[in-house]
Amino acid sequence: MSSAANIRLIPGFMWYGLTIDCPISSAIAPMRTGSTGGFRRPGVIGGHMTTRDDEGHDDHERARRRLVDRLRRRTDVSEATLAAIEAVPRHEFVPPARRSAAYADRPLPIGHGQTISAPHMVAIMVDLIAVDRGDRVLEIGTGCGYHAAVVAEIVGPGNVHSVEYVPELADAARERLAGLGYDVVVHVGDGRAGCPSAGPFDASYLTCAAADGVPDPIVEGTRPGGHVVAPVGADGGQRLVRLTVRADGDVDREDHGGVRFVPLQ
Repeated sequence: MSSAANIRLIPGFMWYGLTIDCPISSAIAPMRTGSTGGFRRPGVIGGHMTTRDDEGHDDHERARRRLVDRLRRRTDVSEATLAAIEAVPRHEFVPPARRSAAYADRPLPIGHGQTISAPHMVAIMVDLIAVDRGDRVLEIGTGCGYHAAVVAEIVGPGNVHSVEYVPELADAARERLAGLGYDVVVHVGDGRAGCPSAGPFDASYLTCAAADGVPDPIVEGTRPGGHVVAPVGADGGQRLVRLTVRADGDVDREDHGGVRFVPLQ
């Protein structure tokens, strides 16, 4: 099956002023309870007043809710996606020096020449892969693990496999995701090869731009009816596309506007 052959174009749409982004990511870790966004809320805990750290977590939760409210007004993503965004503590995925900007709707540098994606872009891409609880998902470009955590909130534990080219990022993301309570399987390798040992997948996505189009192994590892979402094209001319894999092995392609991502390595 080839992602370049017999593609039928479907008209897409532009996200008004929301598609400039640079992805891939890096992480840290708080306490988590439950399987869906169950972070411990500050207040009176065990008969004791909250500490300054508790108050800081409360501030982050309020900032996260405000971010979600902005995304609700500015995008057309589903409530399920917004709930997943609200459940994941983005401030734990950025360097300490950047935490004051954790809930600004923009990408932030995380080291190794990479960035954590802007929340609106994560929301758009999560919505486009259109997954449900129990679906198996492939991510190319783990970075800090933030995007994978958002997807894991929807599909559940053990269902997200992520491939990262930089070993240091992979190791950090694996440890930090586990510390947050997310069961995400992080692999070190060349994302162009997909992850055949863990496939097939119900959906796949890239957090880095494929200059020559989505690599065939990623499309071939996605089940018929599943979506592959990726930025494609060279820097300065990238487009966010969604491929839908057909039963005959060909794909339908939708264009979802101009974007800017770091290149697939």
